[in-house]
Amino acid sequence: MHLSQHARWQAIQSAKVVFFGEIIYTSEYIFYFCAINTSEMILNRLSILNYKNILQAEVAFSPKMNCFFGNNGMGKTNLLDAIYYLSFAKSHIHTQDSQIIHNEQDMCVLQGQYDYEGRQEEIFCAIRRKQRKQFKRNKKEYDKLSEHIGLLPLVMVSPADVDLIRGGSEERRRFLDLIISQQDKSYLHALIQYNKALMQRNSLLKEQSPDTSLYEVLEMQLGMYGQIIYEIRQQLVEDFTPIFNTYYQRICEASENVGLKYISPLESGELTEKLALNRERDRILGYTSVGIHKDELEMTLNGYLIRRVGSQGQNKSYLIALKLAQFAFLNQRGKTTPILLLDDLFDKLDAIRVEQIVKLVSGEEFGQIFITDTNRKYLDAILNAMGSDHAIFKVEQGVVTPMEE
Repeated sequence: MHLSQHARWQAIQSAKVVFFGEIIYTSEYIFYFCAINTSEMILNRLSILNYKNILQAEVAFSPKMNCFFGNNGMGKTNLLDAIYYLSFAKSHIHTQDSQIIHNEQDMCVLQGQYDYEGRQEEIFCAIRRKQRKQFKRNKKEYDKLSEHIGLLPLVMVSPADVDLIRGGSEERRRFLDLIISQQDKSYLHALIQYNKALMQRNSLLKEQSPDTSLYEVLEMQLGMYGQIIYEIRQQLVEDFTPIFNTYYQRICEASENVGLKYISPLESGELTEKLALNRERDRILGYTSVGIHKDELEMTLNGYLIRRVGSQGQNKSYLIALKLAQFAFLNQRGKTTPILLLDDLFDKLDAIRVEQIVKLVSGEEFGQIFITDTNRKYLDAILNAMGSDHAIFKVEQGVVTPMEE
């Protein structure tokens, strides 16, 4: 049975038993099942040279669960960040490329060998100081890095995610953009073109340019691309929020409600007109003060901003639910099951929430998983719950060593 997104969410509201392939709901217990993707992507092998504190590593992975343990500061997060880099051509924590290269080394190299829809894919990245980085797919260099985004879908849960709650609106916009860009090339194109036009308009404003015709051309572009971005973001938040709420309640086993509210100046009219009206004010400010680059995503708990009312445990549960919902969304709409990276997942969580998360990530809807912790207590619990193929590694001073059972 094939239903529209709207029809699916109407079924959710009814709180009756419903099954449409990927969704099961009951009046007593609501849980969202990702649409299990028949196409799976597996990172078989990763080669690292001079990536942060990892001088050299050659690691072969399990197609299902890969566990890394070791003390803080040993390189576990750097290993996951290297995997993230191969998907997005940048670090998860926005580290500059020059700071990624290990001290006193001239270059850093990452190479991943993937099984992808029954074929082999090799991704190669070389970062050299004061040079343009190389990014290759099967030995052919990309003309534009944006062509690579979405090929290797990935979701990472990290302590750095707290910036989504505590940081500025830029972090939350980036979260939306990352979800959409992995499965919608037209959105990524619109975002790139919008940002180009924005930079050009800001340059004119700083130069105090009087060229009205040039302003009008740029404002028309910003209005056109901004409208595309606004509508897709708005639809994403509408579709995404019920999935997110369900995951949060599953983790916490509580009646607390979480929410997302997208706020944009485009709610009250076209951007092109607003830019023209604000042009003189923007000249004084020296930057563009209105547009989708100022949009906000409010994150709420029981109707209040979570950054004001959330405890440490609630914040962590909120972020994990947000990322698992991101995984479900990409899995449902994308071509292949995303890779899931879980960094320091269990810190600041009580035993009940840990147990629920273990049950969640042990489910068949998840593909290949990489997880880190400072000890084997929770990792062993996950492995026992899954009972499937896995590999265990110890990370110490940047050295990755396979461990026996």
